[in-house]
Amino acid sequence: MTDDKKLGLSDIVQKAVYFGVGVANFATQRAGSVFQELRQQSQKLADEMVKRGEMNVDEARRFVEEILNNAQNPVAQSSQSNNSTESPRQIEIVIEGEDEEVDELKKRVQALQKELRDLNNQQ
Repeated sequence: MTDDKKLGLSDIVQKAVYFGVGVANFATQRAGSVFQELRQQSQKLADEMVKRGEMNVDEARRFVEEILNNAQNPVAQSSQSNNSTESPRQIEIVIEGEDEEVDELKKRVQALQKELRDLNNQQ
């Protein structure tokens, strides 16, 4: 009976490996077809822009290459941008000529916060 269990376990492992290889193969084929479609669409766009005179042939070639490079390396670019900003940026909204209204809204928010704290303390 132990031999049956070993064969059953090895069969499961073998099937899992085959499944993983199949999924990887499918993903590779799908990514290749999407990449080829992106190449075709970007080439059509570049050709149209050359036809209209909005860019020359060299610019169109660089445009297509840049799009394809960006499609291949989006993770590297996002990790570089994340490293450059270690802490979140603060954004300050400045509204000119409405200082009184802003002060009034701040007072109202503070009053509502106090009221909420009082209600939470009562419970």
